[in-house]
Amino acid sequence: MTPKDRRDFILDIFLKDDTPQKGNKLAVELGVTRQVIVKDIAILRAEGNNIIATPEGYIIPKTVRKTIKRMIAVNHSKDDIEEELKIIIKYGAIIEDVIVEHPVYGEIKGMLMIKSLKDLENFIKRFNSKNAEPISGLTGGIHIHTIDAENESVIDDIKEELRLKGFLASD
Repeated sequence: MTPKDRRDFILDIFLKDDTPQKGNKLAVELGVTRQVIVKDIAILRAEGNNIIATPEGYIIPKTVRKTIKRMIAVNHSKDDIEEELKIIIKYGAIIEDVIVEHPVYGEIKGMLMIKSLKDLENFIKRFNSKNAEPISGLTGGIHIHTIDAENESVIDDIKEELRLKGFLASD
């Protein structure tokens, strides 16, 4: 299989399957190293494919409904992560990422793509099993989420509940 054929095969998988694809799994299936897959993904992205890396693997998000995206600034401790994320998905929104503004490195972004309670459960389980520290720890708890929601009213409801819980960062 040529590198072009391999990239076409990978792209075909992404376009046909809504399930995130792990780089290691693709590497084994194609008989190459994970680093080759990383390079292939970079080339596919450079060709204009909207491939994103999530904790569950690579995926091309499917647009099935018209939505709006907003960035919401929040501030809370490590202990409140699950509660904050539950508030957002409870309204049917998708939490695309987490962003912090580091004084030295600038913007640091982690892809989340949490859209259901099952996604949240998997994220929290992985977070706890790795004894991970949130990237918001670099900024004293202050961070930003890109939220994808059905309409502005959903965003308003999310912001209001986050404000009531004391999670919404004040201006």
